[in-house]
Amino acid sequence: MASLIFKFLAGLPLGLLQSLGVLAGWLTYALSPTYRRRLRANLELALGHDEAGRLWRRCVGEIGKQALELPWVLLRPQAEITAKVVQVTGWEHVEAAEASGGGILFITPHLGCFEISAQYFSMHKPITVLYRAPKKAVLQPVINAGRRRGNMHLAPADVSGVRRLIKALRAGEAVGMLPDQVPGGGEGAWLPFFGRPAYTMTLAARLSEVAGVSTLFAWAERLPGGKGFHLHLRPALTPLGGDTSARATAINRELEAQIRENPAQYLWGYNRYKRPSGAPPAPATR
Repeated sequence: MASLIFKFLAGLPLGLLQSLGVLAGWLTYALSPTYRRRLRANLELALGHDEAGRLWRRCVGEIGKQALELPWVLLRPQAEITAKVVQVTGWEHVEAAEASGGGILFITPHLGCFEISAQYFSMHKPITVLYRAPKKAVLQPVINAGRRRGNMHLAPADVSGVRRLIKALRAGEAVGMLPDQVPGGGEGAWLPFFGRPAYTMTLAARLSEVAGVSTLFAWAERLPGGKGFHLHLRPALTPLGGDTSARATAINRELEAQIRENPAQYLWGYNRYKRPSGAPPAPATR
């Protein structure tokens, strides 16, 4: 049934899906006290009481849009999807990275339409994307089919997947990942994220250390009225350097800067500060 619903939603126009997404976002907000508390708390922690009070209603709707546009992005023809990227800022950074001859590491937070960035680049050159299996196993074949097509390749979030990502980068290809999701215990470190310790994936930092790699930060802004998306690309505001921990800390700062560009489109309802099983306790905050 879930797979059929997913396919049905993919057949609807993008603008209609996003409108339905606003309703879905508010329904989720109304029915889940835990989700409500988390969304408001995360938003206030990052932006302060006044800004959170101004933005939270928009966030509820945008998170709903993010969820319901996913079937459209994954199951529609790639040419149709990428045609909805109606503006690109920073493509010159991609060209410069390609001219250097090394691989490209694309880092994307759960901001805007995060799925479309890799889809867009894959129309240009091969890209390997790190993925985690969806919670609903019945959706995995459908979602994987949407992510594994044309020049898009998948790397599971395990040791074999990490090897695949490193191999792609060393071959001068592109890799994409979302490092603002909580990794498994033993796969991360407690590092600041909007002023609070968050168990943070260190894989992006380790991949940025591969020789010759250019690291670019990407996110696709959702335009109003189903008009499409504006893809933003840039290098780090402060060059990444130091050991893995220093790089992971710097990547968190870069993600914060991206999110502040359009905080209404970030996934504030995600339990970013949870302690996964097997992880050490979070350090005490002052």
